[in-house]
Amino acid sequence: MKAVMHDRYGPPEVLRLENVERPVPKDDEVLVKIYATTVNRSDCGLRSAKPFISRLIHPFFGIGGVLRPTRHILGGELAGEVEGVGAAVTEFAAGDEVFGINVGIYGAHAEFVCMRERAPLARKPAGVSFEEAAAVCDGASLALMCLRLGDLRKGKSVLIYGASGSIGTGAVQLARHFETEVTAVCNTKSLELVRSLGAHRVIDYTKEDFTKNGETYDVILDAVGKHSFRRCRASLKRGGIYIPTDGLYNLFWALWTSRIGDKRVRVPIPPRYTKKDILFLKELIEAGEYRAVVDRCYPLEDVVEATRYVETGQKTGNVVLTVNAGRAR
Repeated sequence: MKAVMHDRYGPPEVLRLENVERPVPKDDEVLVKIYATTVNRSDCGLRSAKPFISRLIHPFFGIGGVLRPTRHILGGELAGEVEGVGAAVTEFAAGDEVFGINVGIYGAHAEFVCMRERAPLARKPAGVSFEEAAAVCDGASLALMCLRLGDLRKGKSVLIYGASGSIGTGAVQLARHFETEVTAVCNTKSLELVRSLGAHRVIDYTKEDFTKNGETYDVILDAVGKHSFRRCRASLKRGGIYIPTDGLYNLFWALWTSRIGDKRVRVPIPPRYTKKDILFLKELIEAGEYRAVVDRCYPLEDVVEATRYVETGQKTGNVVLTVNAGRAR
């Protein structure tokens, strides 16, 4: 099978398309023929191993080594068709259309991948393309984790910074589902998109600094890791919570604010992806309450170009790779 490999850390150019042996499912695994996957921030971080300190942390999660990668095929999110199942599998059968995320294992930047039956994997939502399904699980699951950390519910207010990215577009829709007051911050080109996802108010960060407008919120979610607790603290209500999605230094702030002050930093580490959450997202999609936002699609062989685009930091929603020549909708 074809797969995107890398055996050293570095720029996007370390990625290369190779022919490798097709995986064989164990008794509790399914073999998925992949039709679509994504390139996201996690893939880029694992490939580049930046900041350098991440190399010291990755081994504890089994996702990388200090000197070189241990996961040679990246890609967590996927959508495709079950090609075969192990002897103990009862939930899936060959021919099932599925979507999910291969937590900690990766391997979705390839034509086939094996996943455990109990992994965050479910049948694909009806009426949704493989490209759209592949773009659901990572951003929406992380957004869901963050919103739970903020204990968001009806009547509370949340500001989502970076509302047009993968996590941000998920957070806007999920926060609206939980009946919270949603303020979204994004760039000029994404204002209408974010408004269409359900934000009650949208701020163009190129024209207004939300930290200086005097408004306060129960929760501030930094969905792109470009703000800081210090800058956002004055925009939090008493008892408010700041939730970053990047920056190892935020672990210090989480510990510090748990003991001092009336405003908290909470960090979704380690991220937890569950089948229960994937099924919840499937229900929302089929009820018309959630949709994945896809910016661009590239064929698998153009993974370097796709990665370069992701690393511009200007993508809207998700960047998808089509595999096995895609699949007719």
